[in-house]
Order: sequence, then structure tokens, then C-alpha cells
Amino acid sequence: MAVGAMKLHQAFHFSVFELTLLALLASAPAAAQLSPGFYSFSCPNAELLVRGAVRSASAMDSTVPAKLLRLLFHDCLVEGCDGSVLVQGNGAESSDPANKSLDGFYVVESAKRLLEILCPGTVSCADILVLAARDAVALSGGPSVEVPLGRRDGAISSASDVRPNMVDTVFSLDQLTQRFTSKGLSIDDLVVLSGAHTIGSSHCRTFSDRFQQTSNGSLVPADNSLDSNYAMELANKCFAGASDGTSVANDPVTPSTFDNQYYGNLLANKGLLHSDSVLVTDSRTRSRVQALAQSQEEFFASWADSFVKLSTVGVKTGDQGRIKVSCTSMNG
Repeated sequence: MAVGAMKLHQAFHFSVFELTLLALLASAPAAAQLSPGFYSFSCPNAELLVRGAVRSASAMDSTVPAKLLRLLFHDCLVEGCDGSVLVQGNGAESSDPANKSLDGFYVVESAKRLLEILCPGTVSCADILVLAARDAVALSGGPSVEVPLGRRDGAISSASDVRPNMVDTVFSLDQLTQRFTSKGLSIDDLVVLSGAHTIGSSHCRTFSDRFQQTSNGSLVPADNSLDSNYAMELANKCFAGASDGTSVANDPVTPSTFDNQYYGNLLANKGLLHSDSVLVTDSRTRSRVQALAQSQEEFFASWADSFVKLSTVGVKTGDQGRIKVSCTSMNG
């Protein structure tokens, strides 16, 4: 073979190799295309800046960590972890009644504004939200989890997508499991990620199904799975006629600390929500609750694994999404 032809032959085979590699990368699951060091060169201070925003906001409002963690759950379960829950406006995910009580949007947006100055068009809102939720847990006493990055922002945010995908506080274990498995999460992930309720609070209406209103307007427990004294405490706080904004701590023992107390509460029949209580009343999950209640180290290790799984649900990478300038605007 002539030298010129041989070089052409070699070049042809090299280009085929390149094309094959590109095809393999394109067909790989989006989550596999994420990496912890995604912004190492393009925006090396991205994680530090997000952490600073979360720390500053939390110093002024101690409820911020729980709000950011809840935001991530509501984002990832609908359209995947793509920042679509952050969009504001009629018809957007945030406008659905199930999302009306969400808060903490401003923390993500403030971090985004700073990153757009330092690293314009580089860090997605989806990644900022994941980092903010991760840091919220760490600042509350929980583990600091290394999360893969490189998510792109979604182009869709529709309120009609919320109900078919979101979990409800009145769900049975079967319903909860079905909803989680549809997102690639296991029943074990369900138990572990429910531990997010070790911080934050819930409005009275979210557990009103566990009480009945008497003829004189007072509330009485209607759920025998609740500890009687705890049930009366809840009834006194969420009395008939209480404002819609009245809320109760998810964890009555250590409400602001991310720890494994949540599981101890479940074993003491002090799970605030019906969807909490089913984890201990059902034999399929009770033993796992007992194990996590006995070991905070095991809870933290399990949390790290399940949190990463949650944060990679339905992610968009490459040309599947975009990098928005404003997290609250659909066209930002």
C-alpha cells in the first residue's frame, strides 16, 4: 500500500474510532455523564459560592435548610432533577397547590446571580439546587455528601406534571413504593430519604386526616397508630380554626438537627405524617427503621448513597437541556 494511501487508511480508521466513542458517550445514561469535578476548570469556586449562600441565608433564617432540602425532593420527583420547580409563574410546577408552600427559592437565585457574574453561562440551576440541598444537610449536622455535577436545566415546567409524580402524605406504603420505584429508587431509598423529616415542619393540613372534628369544634385523634399523648399535643397546636400557616415540627425532639432521631420517633409512634407512620407499622420496612434508629453512622452512610441516587433522577446532560441565566424564569 502506498504511503499516502496508508495514511488515509489510518486516518479513516481513527475517525471511525472517534465516531464510535462519541456514539457510546451519547448513548450512555445521563447520570453516568455527571462527575464530582465537573466545574473544576470552568468554575472552580462554584461549590464554595453555593455553600456561602446557604450559610448566609441559614444564619438569618434557621428554617432555610429544611426548605432547600424539600425543594430538591419536589424538583427531582417531577421531570427529574432539572431545576424546573424553581420556575415561577402561572402554569409552572411551583404554582400547583402541592408546591404552594415551597420556599427557599431566593437562596438558589442569589447563588445563581453571583455565579453568573463570576462564571457566566456555566453552572446550571439544577446543580445549584442539588449543592444547596447537600449543604443544607451538612450545616444542620448531617453528612457532607460528594455529589456528581453537570446537570442541565430543563425546558419544561408544568403544573399538570406535579400530581401524577409527587408523593402525598396520605399514601400507603404500596403507593409510596410505587412512586419511588417509578423514579428508579428502591424501598430502602424510601426509608432512608424519609429521614429528611428529621428537620423542618409541616402545616396542620398535611396531617389533618389523622384527626376528627367534634361537634363543639375540637379535634380528637382518629389514628390509633399515633402515641396518645403526642396526638393530643398535635390536636392542641392544630386546633379547629387555626390559621392555614400553623405548622408543627416534623421531629419533636431535635427539630433543627439532622440526625437519626426521626427513626426513634417512628418507633415511639410519633411519626407526624401518615406517610411516616406506615414505615414502622409495615413489616417490610420496620426492621430498617429499627436499624437506622440504632445507628446514626449507618443512617449517614445510607443517606449519602440514597441522596446521590435521588439527585440523579431524570437528569439532563449535554444537549438535553441548557444553562439558564435566571432560575425563576422559564426563558431565563
